[in-house]
Amino acid sequence: QVQLVESGGGLVQAGGSLRLSCAASGRTFSSYAMGWFRQAPGKEREFVAGITWSVGSTYYADSVKGRFTISRDNAKNTVYLQMNNLKPEDTAVYYCAATQSARLWRPREYNYWGQGTQVTVSS
Repeated sequence: QVQLVESGGGLVQAGGSLRLSCAASGRTFSSYAMGWFRQAPGKEREFVAGITWSVGSTYYADSVKGRFTISRDNAKNTVYLQMNNLKPEDTAVYYCAATQSARLWRPREYNYWGQGTQVTVSS
């Protein structure tokens, strides 16, 4: 069982930065791959970034490549999403999730989800 709690969302101007954190409980955190997803009003939940549990390989949606960085600290049971050069279209509720699947881009592959944190980017 893994419980996830996101933090770090907020209101920022376009071009600004935010760092989201996702704290996980459960002794098996390091055996899960982690992902960040987002959902804007009226839109489907979409993959943002993922990181594997072993070597820490990372994957990104094309829309955030070069601007967002996902990382994890297994000792702290925490995964991060550093978001730079934010754009208004990044506005959404951001969720972290845990999976033991290799298909990090598929929401249905994830077993555990956080409650989400709101990110709002003003123009």
